[in-house]
Amino acid sequence: MNKLQVQQYIVGPVQTNCYFGINQESGEAFVVDPGDAGQKLAERLRAGSYRPVAILLTHGHFDHAGGVEDLCGAFEEKIPVYAYEEERDTLERPSRNLSAALGRTSGHYRADIYLKDKQELQLAGFSIQVLFTPGHTPGSCCFYLPDEGALFSGDT
Repeated sequence: MNKLQVQQYIVGPVQTNCYFGINQESGEAFVVDPGDAGQKLAERLRAGSYRPVAILLTHGHFDHAGGVEDLCGAFEEKIPVYAYEEERDTLERPSRNLSAALGRTSGHYRADIYLKDKQELQLAGFSIQVLFTPGHTPGSCCFYLPDEGALFSGDT
């Protein structure tokens, strides 16, 4: 049985796809690209009684990373944020993450854990492989769940 349930949400000013990867057996969840809607996504996690264990960023543009702080701040338990190692500069510089173009002064994003190509993560009861897919940004990546037949690709 496939234990992965995927929920899609369209968030933010440019209609970004955000996903919850939910373990139907444990209720643990990871959030992919929380966009610009951290509080709204936190409410949806609570409404479903899901426990967020990670935030995965496919890249660092504002429309994918802008909701990280609000989402993390909405829960007492720390939610680690993952991004590819080549994406640090994009996350931290408003001119690269495009938040400066919108006149946002708070366009400095972060990750707690920087990843490498083909790195294997064990999150929410799933094996997740990191696939480096540069092009859209220098550190764009995809998250592949081979056992579940799922790929989260962001803007790649």
